[in-house]
Amino acid sequence: MKTFLMALALLFATAVQADEMPGMQHDTHDMDMMEHAMPMAAPTGAPADECAANRILPRGEDAPPMPMVPSQDQHRHGESLAQQVLFERLEYLDGRDDHGLAWEADAWWGGDTDKLWLQSEGERVDGESEGRAELLWSHAIAAFWDSRLGLRQDFGSDPDRQWLAFGIAGITPWWFDVQASAYLGPNGRSAARLEVERELQLSQKLVLAPQLELDAYGKDDHARDIGSGLAEGRFGLRLRYEFTPQFAPYVGVEWTRRFGETASLAEDRGDARSDSRLVAGVRFWF
Repeated sequence: MKTFLMALALLFATAVQADEMPGMQHDTHDMDMMEHAMPMAAPTGAPADECAANRILPRGEDAPPMPMVPSQDQHRHGESLAQQVLFERLEYLDGRDDHGLAWEADAWWGGDTDKLWLQSEGERVDGESEGRAELLWSHAIAAFWDSRLGLRQDFGSDPDRQWLAFGIAGITPWWFDVQASAYLGPNGRSAARLEVERELQLSQKLVLAPQLELDAYGKDDHARDIGSGLAEGRFGLRLRYEFTPQFAPYVGVEWTRRFGETASLAEDRGDARSDSRLVAGVRFWF
């Protein structure tokens, strides 16, 4: 029995050594790899682009770009679904006459063609709050551009307002991120909103993000201290440090200005037409 066990141990050790030697690995997996590595002859009558997937492409910088077309598996099984929650701004702000907290967040779920979006933005300053939330369905209409349709709810210390929302969102040449929206509400109310943002990569970790926002309304809404026409503009510069792509604290400055009847209403209640604020916060997503 002892001789048998010694022989069995010797046989096992020999097998292990053979498995670790590169020249001894001739399993069926390697044979499959060799078959895939060999160029495949095009079937008679098959289109040339159909056989391109069987050709071996060079790697590295000399490799030609892959065509941006859906694969047959995507047509057969449908596009994959994904989701993301992004807090673009979660910050403390300190202005000339006020200070408080502000937020801007997006969450979406869907595929490349259709997505369901939940967006919210607002602030709480000196005990008073104002914000908005939008539930939108977006549909791809062109490369880098989506149409959007949904509902908007304004909330806070002033009376609530409800709107039907529609617009477009996308990326222009020079990588400007643009969102243009129009809104229709009860009693003939209407509104429009434009957001433009550009991210400038200063280094591997530092990103400077200028952002412009404009709001306009079709008629006066004195209950919310809003006048018709261009009501408010906001421009901000935020410099963030990306510890990881998912987590980045930032500091910055923001300028706000009211226009027209909205500025007059603000002065009547003791607020300034314009203000500048220092901001500090964090941007994160998951």
